Amino acid sequence: MTLETLVPATDLDADAFDDAVVAALAADDYVFKVWGGDWCGDCQRQLPEFGAALAAAEVPDDRIEAFPVTKGPNGKEGEGVDAYGVELIPTVVVESPDGEELARFVEEADVSIAESLARQLADVEATA
Repeated sequence: MTLETLVPATDLDADAFDDAVVAALAADDYVFKVWGGDWCGDCQRQLPEFGAALAAAEVPDDRIEAFPVTKGPNGKEGEGVDAYGVELIPTVVVESPDGEELARFVEEADVSIAESLARQLADVEATA
């Protein structure tokens, strides 16, 4: 099973994103772990734009891990759901190359996934 909603939106290019957001996503060899479902309205609305932001930041595919989620009798099911405490989707976790969680986006925010994560990563960089 794949996560088709993470395919970058074709109507967005690098110019569609704030330079600071693109720079934050591109920095430090971050690993992006994305949980979502092609059946999920929030994912359908948010993940194509996030995919385009990752493409604009030139994040290589080997640093983007997509985890398709299904609806089960006891909630969300799929690889890593329990280990990462995923209850709502989309959920995106940003980790350092050594596996330390640095930022997390869960379902909705007042800004896009990319901008939310960029803000959190800027805070991490400022305290490093």
